[in-house]
Amino acid sequence: MLRDDVQIVSVDDHVIEHPRVWLDRMPSKYQEAAPRIERMEDGNDWWIYEGQKAGNFALNAVAGKEYKDFGMDPRSYDDMLPGCYRIEDRLKDMDREGVHAQLCFPNFGGFAGSTLQKSTDMELATECVRAYNDFILDEWCAHDPQRQIPLLTLPYWDVEACNVEFDRTVPLGAKSFTFPELPDRIGLPSWHTDHWDSLLARADEAGIPFSLHFGSGGSPTVSPEGASTNFLVAIAAFGTQSMMTTIELLNSPVFHKFPNLRMALSEGGIGWLPYILERMETVWERHRWYNDVNREVGPRELWDRGHLGGCFISDEAGIAARHTIGVDKIMFESDYPHSDSNWPHTRKILAESLVDVPDDEAEAMCEGNARRFYDFPRSA
Repeated sequence: MLRDDVQIVSVDDHVIEHPRVWLDRMPSKYQEAAPRIERMEDGNDWWIYEGQKAGNFALNAVAGKEYKDFGMDPRSYDDMLPGCYRIEDRLKDMDREGVHAQLCFPNFGGFAGSTLQKSTDMELATECVRAYNDFILDEWCAHDPQRQIPLLTLPYWDVEACNVEFDRTVPLGAKSFTFPELPDRIGLPSWHTDHWDSLLARADEAGIPFSLHFGSGGSPTVSPEGASTNFLVAIAAFGTQSMMTTIELLNSPVFHKFPNLRMALSEGGIGWLPYILERMETVWERHRWYNDVNREVGPRELWDRGHLGGCFISDEAGIAARHTIGVDKIMFESDYPHSDSNWPHTRKILAESLVDVPDDEAEAMCEGNARRFYDFPRSA
């Protein structure tokens, strides 16, 4: 069961950037094009970037609402909890739901930066990455460093720019970087190439994990209706992106080249892992001889070495199969303020799901594994 003294660490939450994140940090020559909030005539707030509408909040800021009030309609800052965008209120909301520490993904830029990848001016996009990272380090996480884990972004459309930003921010306290889970799905080289090696080598040497949020490598393939008028289909299918990420990575050269590299399968769930691990191992045993793969170390052994971490919100199947997955490879996430969040009942619902789990295993999945994975120890 979940003891009262366990400090829950959530490895997937989200920050709704306040309106001046970029305006306060961008060079003067980019002020006109930088991300800004404009309130429209209907009362809703929109991000304006390079002079165009570039996003609203919709399902990304619905914590505390009744399910019947969920929807894709635009929203304003007035229509969300202040804890979505104000760190002082975020900590209060964390206290209310019983979560001690969080790792937060961006909102405007997309899970890994997909909004910025579409920029017409890529130098501007890279400056936006720098400004966002400074916001996370100097404002969001600095307010209470024991309760916010610094997750930063990278200009992944330019691997050399990634290296520069990695080198700049790791000494400043970066604990992880969000990155596209399936880069080939968004027009970039796949994990099977050597394109990313200079960046992965840095992460391997520094012991800095990547956080691969589902959907950062594109949306799942669903019917036209499933992507629009019946969005239940797409939402239910997003976890399949984490499945594909697992299959691609564990059959690629990545973890053979970089033995200390770790990546989290953020919001991907864990209940599917036993089958995928079994299937990959069967395929590898039979087909490794004529494919360009490592013939001595298979995907299951790579998984057991801890290169990937599985993440869950509510996952009865995964908790039941935790020993097949590996208790030490499972981390909890609360997803505040997104629509999968159980706020303000996070700790209560989590404790109910772990009532039959031994105390040491519950502590590992809800705190210890995350602290080790992200090098985020308890304060003295």
